[in-house]
Amino acid sequence: MLNLGFLPHDKPKGPPRYNLLAVPVAEQETFISKSLQKTLKGNVNKSLAVLKEEQKAIDQAIKQLIEADTRLKELFDLIVSVPGIGPVIATELLITTNEMQTINDPKKLACHAGVAPFEYCSGSSIRGKTKVSHQARKRLKSLLHMGTMSAIQMKGDLQDYYQRKISEGKHTMLVLNAVRNKLIHRVCAVVRRVEKYDKNYAPVLA
Repeated sequence: MLNLGFLPHDKPKGPPRYNLLAVPVAEQETFISKSLQKTLKGNVNKSLAVLKEEQKAIDQAIKQLIEADTRLKELFDLIVSVPGIGPVIATELLITTNEMQTINDPKKLACHAGVAPFEYCSGSSIRGKTKVSHQARKRLKSLLHMGTMSAIQMKGDLQDYYQRKISEGKHTMLVLNAVRNKLIHRVCAVVRRVEKYDKNYAPVLA
């Protein structure tokens, strides 16, 4: 899966494709000669430079593709309006859900992303803590986790919610998973309403 490139709020510590080249060279530093280390680093840096240029070109092509399609552009702008959701997550969501057509229900999307908790049970008895499904789209789950980490660092209701639950003694990963679910619900809500995210939005009661 190709992406639009990383914005600050959804950027991982290091893209895996780059780490696969850079990390082994760094690990060898203690047991190979300095001259060989220098040669290896030079070769790796050249490869990384080529990869980065290729990614820039691909990112630009995807951006142009979205900009050129009215429906895609509308959906993309709606999704990235949700705090914590950047272009990488938005692109993955559009692909995963077939432009929010195949999956547009937040509960189903949460299950697909592997962030909906399931009770671990046998027969009629429930054993242990709730767990998330292993049959999930792991890349989407990983990206949503990064979006969640960004969201709880921003001032707002998600940060307040996270801090309140942690202060109550809730397990960190359970709270983070709850925030991931909230992000999914917000994405589905803005698409359903065809309105960008508004923190003050209140549904009209019949």
